[in-house]
Amino acid sequence: MACDIMHGMKRTRLLDDPFLAPYADAILGRKRRADDLSARLAGSADSAKLADWASAHEFYGLHRVKGGWMFREFAPNATAVSLVGDFSGWTLDPRFALRRVDAEGTWEGRFPASALKHGQFYRLEMAWAGGRGERIPAYARRVVQDPQTNLFAAQVWDPKPYVWRHAAPSCAVRDELLYGGRMAKEPRIYEAHVGMALEEPRVGTYAEFRDKMLPRIKAAGYDVVQLMAVMEHPYYGSFGYHVSSFFAASSRFGTPEDLKSLVDAAHGMGLAVIMDLVHSHAVKNERDGLSCFDGTDHLYFHGGAKGHHRAWDSRCFDYGKTNVLHFLLSNCRFWLDEYRFDGFRFDGVTSMLYWDHGLGTAFTDYAMYFNGSVDDDAWAYLALANRVIHAVRPGALTIAEDVSGLPGCAAPSGDGGLGFDFRMAMGEPDYWFKLAEKVPDEDWRVSSIYWALTDKRADERVVSYVESHDQALVGGKSFLFQLADAALYDAMRTDQSNPAIDRAVALHKMARLATYALAGGAYLAFMGNEFGHPEWIDFPRAENGWSFAHARRQWSLRDDPTLKFKGLGDFDAAMTHLRGTLGTIADGGVNGEKPVRLVANDADQVLAFIRGDLLFVFNFNPARSFADYGVIVPPGAYERVLDTDEVRFAGQGRIAPKQRFIPLLAQSGDELVQQIKLYLPARTAIVARRVHHGGVG
Repeated sequence: MACDIMHGMKRTRLLDDPFLAPYADAILGRKRRADDLSARLAGSADSAKLADWASAHEFYGLHRVKGGWMFREFAPNATAVSLVGDFSGWTLDPRFALRRVDAEGTWEGRFPASALKHGQFYRLEMAWAGGRGERIPAYARRVVQDPQTNLFAAQVWDPKPYVWRHAAPSCAVRDELLYGGRMAKEPRIYEAHVGMALEEPRVGTYAEFRDKMLPRIKAAGYDVVQLMAVMEHPYYGSFGYHVSSFFAASSRFGTPEDLKSLVDAAHGMGLAVIMDLVHSHAVKNERDGLSCFDGTDHLYFHGGAKGHHRAWDSRCFDYGKTNVLHFLLSNCRFWLDEYRFDGFRFDGVTSMLYWDHGLGTAFTDYAMYFNGSVDDDAWAYLALANRVIHAVRPGALTIAEDVSGLPGCAAPSGDGGLGFDFRMAMGEPDYWFKLAEKVPDEDWRVSSIYWALTDKRADERVVSYVESHDQALVGGKSFLFQLADAALYDAMRTDQSNPAIDRAVALHKMARLATYALAGGAYLAFMGNEFGHPEWIDFPRAENGWSFAHARRQWSLRDDPTLKFKGLGDFDAAMTHLRGTLGTIADGGVNGEKPVRLVANDADQVLAFIRGDLLFVFNFNPARSFADYGVIVPPGAYERVLDTDEVRFAGQGRIAPKQRFIPLLAQSGDELVQQIKLYLPARTAIVARRVHHGGVG
């Protein structure tokens, strides 16, 4: 039962887990810490007031004001700061010197309207005791990389305001306000990278993604687009995870207006758009990033060794500093307001939460979450970030990339949780890849598969998936490539029969269908992997001769009717449309209809469960087909609506279409039950819809 306690405050429902009872004080203590921090920062624990406070981007940086321009920067250790750019001949000009205006460290300069023009480039020249250096403004909204030197410069960006044409989808994520509102639907998330979305070996653009990719995503049945690498980053090959300019959309893909047009067009198609938000660390570059910004190593980060991430070779934020909280919370608000994103996937949450970044730690005991290993400042920051985001955009979607399984990560703030809507179910892809790589097919246990896909905390929703970009990065493989290996190169034609390919194609579909049907609230696929994109992801770098061969998506494979890739893509679309057209996979997790297991026969390798009005039956057996396999079902007639073996899905077509299954009375122990008999070919799954309820047909 739920654990409810009283601690001199209003009744607080803790996570629905009796094993958390010993840690009730710690859980409530973290919540109080977040409440107190909000009150200290914004004068109130009210989320709306905190969201108002999170507006540093409207104060700092370059802004047009009445009669000219205003520029402000926060640099407490600096002794002199100047703007240097096209307008000054890239030399120090006293007309563009800033003056320190307060004891905290704010520098300010007001310039006439004629001093700066749209499109001009600039940077900061900063001096401090014992040194000086070039810097990119911390709040710069537009920075551009010089292709010759690879150095960045900020750019004066003052075009005509973008005219938004479409409102965000009204039920993109939630249909009630703030924390714990019932999900309007299970998001189907399409994880994508703008730069590698084209088939051509080059960097794609926001405009090309808008015109070429959004229609594909819509047709594929997804309703949320998750964009990677939006925040500006110096090294393309970092996949966008070593951020330098947190308020600038990456210019290598186009202009800010191009990105706004992409989001706007997606909204017009009924698609929500979220982005990867990287607040877990920052690039260590000093000139182009925040490291040693004002001559100290601790303005935004922990000082000394604590401020360096030994595994990622990057800088670690100090979430206990007020200026860091102002910077990061304002960053959350900025992307919602300026670009109208519909939410965020927070990258590297595990690294943020633990002093050891979770490196090499196996989280096997609840005590490990309450033994001093958690950075309470980071916990409080994440809790406040969710409050700000949901106050600014009540329907926003927030997802935590946390591998530790921290209790309360995706639980409501009022229950002492962090307030994320979802956490990534990062154990699921590990499970599937372990099966594919290390376990013989005949040893796949369906009871274990069911447990791995449903073993979720009752109080949290998760994003379920077979593979994301992580699995296919350099050194890894896509799931289909893991299953098929070299046969993928020359045996994927539809007129060919190859045992390795037949196996890989069948299991690729079955794994996705099982994960989608048992999803704990949301489902995710990475761009191209829904049709089994071959090989791995590798961005241009010196080691591969700066090649784009693996930093693109081969859509021609997906579109070629002579290749089985098309069948895999068509199956994925049919699968994601199951809910949309039939309305039968209801909300998962806390409030929705959960799956009910009917069969988990490890000897036969047959798994069956029902969810809503959809019946799913899987035969993972690699060799045995069953002619009349009995499945006890709830009353009603059942019609086959989908099976993985259909010819149009690169299958063998062993199951007759348009079948109707009428339950018959059967004896099960001392009971009479209703049972249907199914033909289950080896390595095949069937989806049937219950079309009416009542007695035996």
